[in-house]
Amino acid sequence: MSIDRFELVKESFIKKAVPAECPEKKTSDYYGELVFDRSKMHKYLDAETLKALLECIDEGKALDRKTADGVAEGMKTWAMEHHVTHVTHWFQPLTEGTAEKHDSLIDYDGKGGVIETFDGKALAQQEPDASSFPSGGIRATLEARGYTAWDPPSPVFIEDDTLCIPTVFISYTGEALDYKTPLKRALKAVSDAAVPICKLFDPSVKKVLSYLGWEQEYFLVDEALYAARTDLMITGRTLMGHNSSKNQQLDDHYFGAIPSRVAAFMRDLEIAGHRLGIPIKTRHNEVAPNQFELAPIYGETNLANDQNQMVMNLMSKIARKHGFVVLLHEKPFEGVNGSGKHNNWSLGTDRGTQLLAPGKDAKGNLQFLTFFVNVLAAVQRHNGLLKASIASATNAHRLGANEAPPAIVSAFLGKTMTEVLHKLLELPSDTPIEIAGKKGKSVGLVEIPEIFVDNTDRNRTSPFAFTGNRFEFRAVGSSANCASAMTTLNAAVAEQLLEFKAALDVERSKGKKLQVAIMDTLKPIIASIIDVVCFDGNGYTEEWKKEAKRRGLDVEISVPEMIKTFTRPESVDMFLKTGVYTEKELEARNEVKWEIYSKKVQIEAKAMTRMAINHIIPAALEYKAKLLKEVALSKEVFGDIRANSTEISIIGDLTSLVTEVAAKAEAMKAASEKAEAIGNEYSKAVAFHKIADSLYDIRKPIDRLEELVDNKTWPLPKYRELLFIS
Repeated sequence: MSIDRFELVKESFIKKAVPAECPEKKTSDYYGELVFDRSKMHKYLDAETLKALLECIDEGKALDRKTADGVAEGMKTWAMEHHVTHVTHWFQPLTEGTAEKHDSLIDYDGKGGVIETFDGKALAQQEPDASSFPSGGIRATLEARGYTAWDPPSPVFIEDDTLCIPTVFISYTGEALDYKTPLKRALKAVSDAAVPICKLFDPSVKKVLSYLGWEQEYFLVDEALYAARTDLMITGRTLMGHNSSKNQQLDDHYFGAIPSRVAAFMRDLEIAGHRLGIPIKTRHNEVAPNQFELAPIYGETNLANDQNQMVMNLMSKIARKHGFVVLLHEKPFEGVNGSGKHNNWSLGTDRGTQLLAPGKDAKGNLQFLTFFVNVLAAVQRHNGLLKASIASATNAHRLGANEAPPAIVSAFLGKTMTEVLHKLLELPSDTPIEIAGKKGKSVGLVEIPEIFVDNTDRNRTSPFAFTGNRFEFRAVGSSANCASAMTTLNAAVAEQLLEFKAALDVERSKGKKLQVAIMDTLKPIIASIIDVVCFDGNGYTEEWKKEAKRRGLDVEISVPEMIKTFTRPESVDMFLKTGVYTEKELEARNEVKWEIYSKKVQIEAKAMTRMAINHIIPAALEYKAKLLKEVALSKEVFGDIRANSTEISIIGDLTSLVTEVAAKAEAMKAASEKAEAIGNEYSKAVAFHKIADSLYDIRKPIDRLEELVDNKTWPLPKYRELLFIS
């Protein structure tokens, strides 16, 4: 018996908004109260322990056991004031999500009772079972030992009754099994490569920081309707469903008034985030119906990435309290915009200088141009690798679909910066680089506008766009861990900066002044990138795809093939040179990525075939039986079935479509079983890539059946019900 869709829809509409948990305090009063931040460190740690911990966080110095014990004691005191009973090492395995194993704080007190304990050993290191997490062959199932180790720069936080300690996750033999470890290596690599260049402009610079500002897009659907869609529950997206007559074509949802239920959810999410020290700043309706976005104030990349993982976990839990389910899939609904996670990325020094923002004088602008050009060179060299860093079975549905960047990584500079680069190629290397309006114009002056943000438009078809003081990597998927893209980008930039510095040293050894040496080193780089990776046009056109291929950019669209980019010689060389991955780790991650790709497509194929057989065909046959009964009754009464030509035509269409669905479902089932039997992970992924394409073939007749079968008989909530219930 099919579900009663109408009762579910009715329930969705009459559900009252859950009031937001608005505290009486203002945000600044409770911001960060569940985080063991610097203010808590000063309050709960003695002076010696505090000094050692801050040196560890700020300067990378190691913590000894005595200091770790002191930190643990202070954390325990603070945590128990918040009624904490458990502790967990919180880490990010290669599943795209987070993992945690909770241990109680209790231990025997030697008197027949228990006492709460927490020491430096429990803080610094734990040993979770590593055998059930993806490892790509680094660990066999029987080799279960793995280690989590505290990452001090990532603040410890409290979730419910548990003290959560952000950690790295490594194998018994030392290889990274997570996203955080390579990210931290890449951040160190880009700092080490950038500092010697920064010292040419400011000798006091000791460290360069990578900054990340993520923008999280997501959909909300009513949980009652979600529960009635097997495909949504199993795969995170609708595998079938005809477009609603009205979707986003009127552009009336974008930045529109936020529905009251959604606003209440957003408010509770913000409060929870602020208590955890997550600086959530922006909220608004996105383009598609029931699609929304939130974004924080930018932060240091390692911490910002942790906070994005925390937010995605919070969203799922808090949405349920408001009768919603959060969809983070990149393309949950066909025919409307999918969801991405734009990564706004920049570099800055420990002296407060933003390296990707124009300076206040000629010297500052020279430094800006140095980093600006080298970033572009890194993107050009590793454009295929950057695309591979965001490639997944889910993101493949979104890229290039007239709502997201195409699967070709190019950089948008805007008219102003494009003209500046062309001008730099034409003028002598000692030409002053000033800010327009600050000094009188001179012949040959290269001017960079002071109000730079207003001089660059936004190109929504560009996957890597310069927006005035940062680059926006727009191709990252909404469900992804930002660390994959950020690790690759920072490592690529680190490699480029190392090579630039070596070339610059050669030029300076010739006795050239700093600006002349820098410009003589930059000019060949500018000449090599300006007409290759730099593209300000429409990235959706077929002409661009052909032009990009001619320029030598990577135009591959198959995810299994994209993944292979990680183990190309130039990629391996870059990661080894920067110390971000070992060759073994790269090979293992490819195996993991291929395996996950295959499993996700496999799950979709199984869900599609079972829904076709168990839901769609029975509903179509039930409606067909009704029509046949109508025709039979008509013939019995009127003696002529010609009066039922409409019913007969529909019966014929139903028969044809049901036959097509059944045949394609059987073929997909057979193809999936054949693909599952393949032993090599790459070959299996390639086989499942073909199956992924065929999902659309079986969807077409199903969506046509949805148009024919009467509304009451159709077994699934439709798009018009899923997308317009808030």
